Amino acid sequence: MQNVKVMRASEAIGETVINAQGEDLGEIRDIVLDAETGQIRYVVLSFGGFLGMGDKLFAIPWNSFKYVQEEKLYVLDMERERLEQAPGFDPEHWPDMEDTNWSQEVHEFYGHKPFWQI
Repeated sequence: MQNVKVMRASEAIGETVINAQGEDLGEIRDIVLDAETGQIRYVVLSFGGFLGMGDKLFAIPWNSFKYVQEEKLYVLDMERERLEQAPGFDPEHWPDMEDTNWSQEVHEFYGHKPFWQI
């Protein structure tokens, strides 16, 4: 029998995200699920600001992350400067994540096909 890796979403909230260079990119603020399939669609990353003030949020496709279980770290292979140019949003004004135009733009930025094209 294969060993299946699972974790609770609540364990991921607040976890640190780093890039391949070991730089801190922020923390996981939320996880967005597909209501029909139950699959994780996006990890919402909080980046920038100070003590939660002025943060910008980014919805990043789940398959953009690598989880390092031993260190409980999520790795996003992206330089800070590139992340700063990613499509993001204000914590008080979330985008319509069901909008295929928005989703297409986000997936293209991170170099993935949208989930409905896979």
